[in-house]
Amino acid sequence: MLLLGSGGREHALAWKMAASPLTERLWCAPGNAGIAAEAELVPVDITDHPAVIAFCQAQGVDFVVVGPEAPLVAGIVDDLEAADIKTFGPTKAAARLEGSKGFTKDLARANNIPTAAYERFHAAPPAKAYVRAQGAPIVIKADGLAAGKGVIIAQTIAEADAAVDMMFAGGLGTAGAEVVIEEFLQGEEASFFALCDGKTAVPLASAQDHKRVLDGDLGPNTGGMGAYSPAPVMTPALERRTMDEIVLPTVRAMAAMGAPFTGILYAGLMIDAAGPKLIEYNVRLGDPECQVLMPRLMSDLVPALVAARDGVLKNFDLRWYDERALAVVMAAKGYPGNYAKGSVIEGLAEAAQIEDVEIFHAGTRAEGGRILSNGGRVLNVCALGPSVKDAQARAYAAVDRIRWPDGFCRRDIGWRAIARETQAR
Repeated sequence: MLLLGSGGREHALAWKMAASPLTERLWCAPGNAGIAAEAELVPVDITDHPAVIAFCQAQGVDFVVVGPEAPLVAGIVDDLEAADIKTFGPTKAAARLEGSKGFTKDLARANNIPTAAYERFHAAPPAKAYVRAQGAPIVIKADGLAAGKGVIIAQTIAEADAAVDMMFAGGLGTAGAEVVIEEFLQGEEASFFALCDGKTAVPLASAQDHKRVLDGDLGPNTGGMGAYSPAPVMTPALERRTMDEIVLPTVRAMAAMGAPFTGILYAGLMIDAAGPKLIEYNVRLGDPECQVLMPRLMSDLVPALVAARDGVLKNFDLRWYDERALAVVMAAKGYPGNYAKGSVIEGLAEAAQIEDVEIFHAGTRAEGGRILSNGGRVLNVCALGPSVKDAQARAYAAVDRIRWPDGFCRRDIGWRAIARETQAR
């Protein structure tokens, strides 16, 4: 098997895939220093589809798993499948659910999927007129992929105007050529994941991400500073409603338009008194949500991925451990702004000795027997525990054994869930 990607999500996937009895040999392109413990790293450029195909053919790869969204939106699954290489992930047409926010909003509107009111714009003047008519706060989104930087929650009309101008001026490249403007939803966010085979969807688990860079959910948005699973806000009743009102109508709609969705459907939700509303879809596992899902998954991941690709999920069931999982992201100082690469990280072996702790590398490289930082989000320190509070204590005990003066982390990951646990007592 070949896994594509180089982040913390891919390390968690490699760790889980390597544990499968079905895995004879596992490669990862391009991978990172942590993934090297689970898979053979190969220096193949995953944006070069012919190079990926050539590697698979030369090595006799049976199955490819695509981690990040950019190759999916670029159609790598179509190209691999056309070369008779079985691949897990959505086609280019199905990956529009993440590749175009406007496409997803239109699909939700056409299929009565609960979501925020919105309009789509191709120029600044009508967009600004709509903002004035709606008022603030309001959400400005680039239609295309913008590496997690394409959503701006504008608190004032002036902020909204500035966001519209920035996007149409090319501040996010081609991602901002079209802009979606939508109402600001109040409530609690949650991430919900389902495994899909084009016809059937099997619920995975819920998680909650911490997007802002500073404690107390302050500061700029990031790719995610930590997560935990399951999200207590997602009760069994809300999970059923999410499947019935959001996920299954989407799967049916995609099949009806001739673009059946195969892969992981990741619904970003806002939960309020009325129930779940769809904020947006991603077409892969979240990062860092994947890092808290994989340690909780009791079942073998590989047969589930193969069954999804083969269209035979109908009678498939996945089992989960009851423990809570929590992940703390350690990032390079300066992230999500400018940061330096290449600083030395020590103490990882000591940190990993704490019971029920796994450390997934996100942005690292190995050099001369040392681990160096090689990105903005660098490590995911994950722990299991009987409660979120226990998992949090273990994760931060491990963080405190890591010696990396050029790194930082939030110190309050899981605060909402812990407040709920305390209340319940």
